[in-house]
Amino acid sequence: MAFIKRGGKLLKCAPNFKVWVSRNTQRTLGVSSLKQLTGTDVNNIQCKQTMSYTTGGLQKRVKDDADTVIIGGGALGTSTAYHLAKAGIKDVVLLEKSELTAGATWHAAGLATYYQPVINLKRITWTSLMLYRQLAEETGQQVGFHRPGSIRLAATPARVDEFRYQMQRHGWHSHIPQRIIEPDEIHRLNPLLNTDKILAGLYMEGDGHIDPYSLTQAYAIGARKYGAEIYQHSPVLGLKQTSDGKWDVETQHGTIRANRVVNAAGFWSREVGEMIGIEVPVVTTQHQYILTSSIPELKKLNREVPVIRDLDGSYYVRQERSGLLIGPYENQENMKLQDNWIDGVPPGFGRELFESDMDRLSEHLEAAMELIPALQTADIQTVINGPLAFSPDSVGLVGPYPGLKNYWMMCGVIGGIVYSGGLGKYLTDWIVSGEPPHDLIELDPARYGKWLTKEYITAKTRETYSFNNKLNHPFEERFAGRPTERTSGAYQKMKDRGAEFGLRSGWEVPNWFALPTDDKGYKPSFRRTNWFEPVGRECHTVMESAGIIDLSSTGKFTVRGKDASNLMNYLCATELPQVGMSHVAYMLTPSGKIYGELTVCRLAKDHFFCVSAAAAELHHIRWVEDHAFQGNFDVQITNITDDRACLGIAGPKSREVLQTLTSCDLSHQTFLPMGTRELLLDSIPVFAIRASDTGELGYELYHDKKHTAKLYDALLSAGDSYGIGDFGSYAANTMRMEKGYRTWGRELTVDYNPFETGLDEDIHPNKVIGNTTSGCYSYSTKQGIAYAYLPLNLTSVGSKVEVEMMGKPYAATVIPEPLLERESTV
Repeated sequence: MAFIKRGGKLLKCAPNFKVWVSRNTQRTLGVSSLKQLTGTDVNNIQCKQTMSYTTGGLQKRVKDDADTVIIGGGALGTSTAYHLAKAGIKDVVLLEKSELTAGATWHAAGLATYYQPVINLKRITWTSLMLYRQLAEETGQQVGFHRPGSIRLAATPARVDEFRYQMQRHGWHSHIPQRIIEPDEIHRLNPLLNTDKILAGLYMEGDGHIDPYSLTQAYAIGARKYGAEIYQHSPVLGLKQTSDGKWDVETQHGTIRANRVVNAAGFWSREVGEMIGIEVPVVTTQHQYILTSSIPELKKLNREVPVIRDLDGSYYVRQERSGLLIGPYENQENMKLQDNWIDGVPPGFGRELFESDMDRLSEHLEAAMELIPALQTADIQTVINGPLAFSPDSVGLVGPYPGLKNYWMMCGVIGGIVYSGGLGKYLTDWIVSGEPPHDLIELDPARYGKWLTKEYITAKTRETYSFNNKLNHPFEERFAGRPTERTSGAYQKMKDRGAEFGLRSGWEVPNWFALPTDDKGYKPSFRRTNWFEPVGRECHTVMESAGIIDLSSTGKFTVRGKDASNLMNYLCATELPQVGMSHVAYMLTPSGKIYGELTVCRLAKDHFFCVSAAAAELHHIRWVEDHAFQGNFDVQITNITDDRACLGIAGPKSREVLQTLTSCDLSHQTFLPMGTRELLLDSIPVFAIRASDTGELGYELYHDKKHTAKLYDALLSAGDSYGIGDFGSYAANTMRMEKGYRTWGRELTVDYNPFETGLDEDIHPNKVIGNTTSGCYSYSTKQGIAYAYLPLNLTSVGSKVEVEMMGKPYAATVIPEPLLERESTV
């Protein structure tokens, strides 16, 4: 018997403490009603289940051909099958190694909330919850969708600030009900709560929870209704790609030739990836929740209380019949990572659970008893400890896998129950239309690359799990697993000079530089931070003299071959540059939305050097490779990101600094804006582009990574008499906004076309929405500035609007751009 002690009182496990078995398991075993079983009984049953998974199986041959084969029959896999079939895709096949819901789905707590700190995911949760309201009517399968609402609790002023911050980010999703409420209303909604220490709540009306088993069955019924086929007890034994980009999917019941494959195998997704030689960054954690016996105070309410998230206590609580379900997220020291599964899940594992570990839950249950005093006399009826599949940042892998043809990911998504409806629709729309339906770069598998190691994946997963309820600040940085192998040759020198780093696609990128007298370290805030003054200092250095920035993290690749010019001309919605010049080019989707932004340098008639944002490295290369394959272009595409480093120098003195290091004439007439030159700087070979996102006179200096430290020292030495200094990404962002430059991933996404973003002059119907995409403080003009999408009637210069920040409206005026003049071309 387990006890949790608090203030002389014990929250005890019931004398007849049992292990819960899912409804589907009951059906499998022929149990007619909800039954609780001793640990021995469950072990015996699980052995029988495992036997049926491995020795039972399909009694017919699978079909020979399919448009899409989905591997995995959890909520995400069945949702994908349902949406693809409903969209009219013929010959959709789902293969499940045991039974639907096996793995992480069947034991999930089923929480379903509109709330999402990642703005782009708000559309996904909205789509899911709208679907859940009508899915039963469509399929005839009840899904057990309860909608009592949910309340996130704030017990500190910082948490209240977080709520205000999230409200301002939520504003342009006004159709989703979300508001901050006072303690009195919190208590009215849930009378069981002790609100003495509660300052506020973030209330989401319409939130709740859903039965994962019933939801998955509804997806499956809907998928079959629209023509999909689902094969249970059909593990995939092998995958092989054919020369035309299709896949042979091998099972013990035959081989299916598929146009595409979707890996939705949950914590088995690593093993599915290993079949084709890729390492899927998904690992398994243990997650526990408890179910209490009936609570009289709750039972007599005769209504369901909202789901509660005690963020500082790091647990969630929802009603389960007349008892409560409580699920904590432990800290890094106490959480349990199933790291012995990283090389493979035990054979036969399906609906099994791990042994419970109440010691890991004690501090969270103590907090729950303080918040909900009725728990102090309640019994623990059941403890569930099941596996969850985590990607390092928890949001999952959704989309086409880079470097492979027709191989899609749908796995590693924590909260897969609430996301399943929206993500199934998102992936389907992408497959059908050939382009992402909206921006969701946060989940793109292309954000991870070969720099990933098992050590990074496990360290980052531990951190992410334990940070589930931590404060979410703007410009958030997390430090587990860092640095990776992606550090530039100037990393240590810049660190010694005070660099404070951020992580970009595995790279350590200087965000800002702290001088000895500055307040150092990462100290985030919802208001001005410790880097506010240093960033201003860096801006002034660049605009008055010259500054050096490490740009080694940028994505870099070459395109060459007899069809290189034709391919680049096909992909880019701008004219290609002449040899010796570069252009900023935009790659558009079939519907004319902005997929990517590149600096394209023409080295020869059929040889191009392309540069992208760090986060766009594999994202852009994948797009180019896919179109080269589909169009049968004879080209070679080579990713040189890790081999070619880059230092940038910008500012009115930058030309003079460089001129001291080379005998080449760098005058304006011989080295035009956006021109390219091969130079020797202090005997170091450099490919230089006259360009800078700061809008000042500047140069990007690409070179072999082994020369970075030497080049950095040379620039510092040459620039010493000119007052040269370092600057980081925060200052660069401020200056690019002051000069009117858009940036990929913020203003430039698949949500907008070039005309909406003001790029019509760069591109050889209008949709606007009221939201800001970038914001900063202009150190030059001493005012806050932002980019925003506004209704047409408010886009005229001088129009007055309001921008919400931290729950308050601030007056703003539409002004002409750029705010400051860019580098002169004379």
